[in-house]
Amino acid sequence: MKLTIETPEVFEPLLAPARYKGAYGGRGSGKSHFFGELWLEENIAEKLDCVCLRETLKSLEFSVKKLLESKIERFNAGSYFEVQDRRILSKQGGVTIFEGMQNHTADSIKSLEGFDRAWFEEAQNASDKSLTLLRPTIRKPGSQLWFGWNPQFETDPVDVLLRGSELPPHAVVVRANYMDNPFPPAELLEEMQYDQRRDPDKYAHVWLGEYQRNSEARVFRNWTVEEFDSPTGAHHRLGADWGFSVDPTCLIRCHIDGRKLYVDYEAYMVGCEIVNTPELFMAVPDSEKWIITADSARPETINHMQKHGFPKIVAAIKGAKSLEEGVEFLKSFDIVVHPRCKHLIDELTLYSYKTDPLTGKVMPLLEDKHNHVIDALRYACEGARRVSVRKEKPVIVRNRIPTRNGAGWMT
Repeated sequence: MKLTIETPEVFEPLLAPARYKGAYGGRGSGKSHFFGELWLEENIAEKLDCVCLRETLKSLEFSVKKLLESKIERFNAGSYFEVQDRRILSKQGGVTIFEGMQNHTADSIKSLEGFDRAWFEEAQNASDKSLTLLRPTIRKPGSQLWFGWNPQFETDPVDVLLRGSELPPHAVVVRANYMDNPFPPAELLEEMQYDQRRDPDKYAHVWLGEYQRNSEARVFRNWTVEEFDSPTGAHHRLGADWGFSVDPTCLIRCHIDGRKLYVDYEAYMVGCEIVNTPELFMAVPDSEKWIITADSARPETINHMQKHGFPKIVAAIKGAKSLEEGVEFLKSFDIVVHPRCKHLIDELTLYSYKTDPLTGKVMPLLEDKHNHVIDALRYACEGARRVSVRKEKPVIVRNRIPTRNGAGWMT
């Protein structure tokens, strides 16, 4: 079969044989699509055993399997592959599997020793333990390790390995951003331009692949991204924040289990008209059945929502220090965020305290940006926070005992 694949020029160095192939940068660069098409081309040409990895993988829904299936369909290569539930077989006799490195031990990783390719997606999340296990395991002659990632910190293990002062032997690493992608969808460019206008730091980190700035000023460090299913009977807490002009309207759903706060769904839209808000909120399962605590700054919007399918929506009770106390309440939990809540992940990454412009030192003042979904999360947990505050207030117990002569009370 003869394939015609148009490869962006930025990825050309990765077409030559190399032990390590790395592509890093911001969103919209086409990194995953390049590796997906390289996988297709190689597996049509020869027998290869491939493993597609993420640090954590509890469901194939969040692997690159769907991407590979779409490449097979797009290039009309169905006769060369058999797509099964958990793997893809090639006509040449190879197999492609999908796994999470976090599930592997020094013993279990040996099952990958004979593999020809290991493709690590979202490699910014790769732990040092995972890379230490993986690198010597994929050792078949001619084998390759592919890494695609959006940088977070200079100290992340994949950056130390592939962007450090000394690269491993036979490594080719390229930087790719949205401007290197000749096929960017219009919706992607609109998102990029929105961030570029409003937040240069976020634009540099998310779209240009720069390292995250002001890490010491980050508000939230108590969170992880993890796939999970909310248990039957969970007490869902929902919060809403309203958009103003270019700000987003958003809804978040979460539940509390002990000291963990699980966030499983979000709805998010910039420029959402009030008449479209009920439809937006319906994207969160059962949102009309639960109490939604919403920003009290827009009573007319709350009233509209009550009349259009959300009778249980109520206004948040803000009060003095409600912002600071709400943030501290969220920081008291281990927050677990489902991968589909992409905007909350962005905000938890970038939400920060202000820094002194003269000294660069962090001040105890919250920046008023990267906080729309976080505000919704604060509102969702408002009731739980107020109950917690009442429980923690000291109670004075006065034991009043009559004196022996009944002349008065002794306290």
